Amino acid sequence: MSDLLYSEEEEALRSAVRDLLADHCDAPGVIARTESDAPHDLAAWKALADGMGLAGLLVPEAQGGQGATHREVAVVLEELGRAVAPVPYLTSAVVATEALLACGTEDLLAELASGRKIGALAVALHVTAGGAYQVVRHEDGALHGELTGIADAAAADVLLVPADDGGLYAVDASRAVVTPQVSLDLTRPLATVTLNGAPGRLLGDAEPAVRRALRSGAGLLASEQLGVADWALTETVRYLKERKQFNRPVGGFQALKHRLAQLWLEVVNLRAAARNAADALAGGASEKEAAVAVAVAQAYAASVAVHAAEEALQLHAGIGMTWEHPIHLYLKRAKADSIAYGTAGAHRAALAELVDLQAP
Repeated sequence: MSDLLYSEEEEALRSAVRDLLADHCDAPGVIARTESDAPHDLAAWKALADGMGLAGLLVPEAQGGQGATHREVAVVLEELGRAVAPVPYLTSAVVATEALLACGTEDLLAELASGRKIGALAVALHVTAGGAYQVVRHEDGALHGELTGIADAAAADVLLVPADDGGLYAVDASRAVVTPQVSLDLTRPLATVTLNGAPGRLLGDAEPAVRRALRSGAGLLASEQLGVADWALTETVRYLKERKQFNRPVGGFQALKHRLAQLWLEVVNLRAAARNAADALAGGASEKEAAVAVAVAQAYAASVAVHAAEEALQLHAGIGMTWEHPIHLYLKRAKADSIAYGTAGAHRAALAELVDLQAP
C-alpha cells in the first residue's frame, strides 16, 4: 500500500516554493502580466529552474537533473496552481521532459533540467494520451506545416515536433513562426506554430514519446487543479469569516456552511486522487495501474476545480466580479484545465476500457 501522505521533505519543498511564489507571483503582478504582451514571468521561472533546480526534478542525476519523482513535482504544481503562476513548468519540466526521457536525448534533457532552455511539446493542449494529434510534413530534412493550440510555445526555446514519418523532431523555436491565439487562460497562453522548411533533429519515435508525455501531463495536472481548488476554498472561508451582514460573519449562515462543507469534501477527495496519480507515475505501480490512476484523477479533478472557483466567485459577491480580484484568473485556469490533456469524459471512457466496464 502506497503512502499518499506528504513526507517531511515534500512539506519542506512546498514551503520553499510557496515563499518563492509569494515574492514573484503576487496577484496584482500576475494580473498586470495578463494585460501585457509578455504574460510569462521569466524571472519567476528562472528562480524556480535555476535558483531552486526544480526544472530537473524528473531528470536523473546522471543526466543533469535532480533525480526526484513525480511526487515532488506534484507538490510544486500544487503551489503553482495556488498562485496561478504564469510559468511554463508543466509544459517544459513535465511534458517536454517526459518526451525527451522517452527518447533518451541527454544533451537536451540537461539543458531543460538546468533551465537554460524551455521546451514545449508541439501537440495541442486538449489532446489526451493515445489520442490523435496533428503532425507536420517531413521532406528533404526540413519540416513544413502548422500546429495549433500549443501551450507556452511563445516562451519555448526548443519545440518537440511530431512529423508524418513517425519521428519526433527538435526544432529551434527561432526557426518557427509562433503566432499567439486567443486563450481563455491568460496565464497559460496558446499559440499556432508554423514551420516553413525549418530544420529538425530527429529524437526518436513520436508515438510512445507523446503518449508518455501526455499521460504524465494529465496525471500531474490534477495536482495543479488541486492547488487551484484549495486556494479557492481557503480564500473563500477566510473572506466569509471577515465579511459581516446583520452584524454577524457571513460564514456563520447555515446555508453557506453547507456549501463550504460540500466543497471541502470534494477538495479532500481530489487530493487523494491527485496524490494517487502522482504516486503511481513515480513508479509505484504497473503501467496499467498508472493509467487507471491518471484516468481516475482527471475524471474527477476538472469538475472540482471548476466548482471551487465558481463558488469562490459567487461567495465573494461583488468584489469577486472585479478585475482587480484574482478569482477570475483561477476560474479561467480551472476552465482551461478542464479540457487540457483530455476532458473528464475522455478519461472516463479510457477508464472504462482499462477496467473493462464499458457502457452498453
